[in-house]
Amino acid sequence: MTAPANTSWRFARATAPAVARLAGRRWFPLWARVHHRGRKSGRDLTVPVAVLVTPDGFLINLPWGAHTNWVRNVLAAEGCTLRWKGADHPVGRPRILDAGQARPYYPRLTWVIAQRLFPADAWLLLRPITT
Repeated sequence: MTAPANTSWRFARATAPAVARLAGRRWFPLWARVHHRGRKSGRDLTVPVAVLVTPDGFLINLPWGAHTNWVRNVLAAEGCTLRWKGADHPVGRPRILDAGQARPYYPRLTWVIAQRLFPADAWLLLRPITT
């Protein structure tokens, strides 16, 4: 896999050890863990992500695009479990959004910061599964 054309991979690489430890914990609401199952391997996998809570559910910035393996796994399974603020949230109905669709979910300053630190052209919207 090659590094993305933008420089967000440098930031991600530098912060990866801390994010991996903090994601999904109660006192770190910016970071969550996506628990999903591999399409081919069938293994349970986890990836830390930056998450924004929205009225519709959870919005995840995809700085490496919508074609990463974990995103394809979530789309194929039509859902996953999101560990956020110390609790597991079953989520489904995944939908890929472009910048125009994602922008209304962000306050202005948050959008500017997200675009600077994690420039992206795709976002993943996940909705809570109610039982």
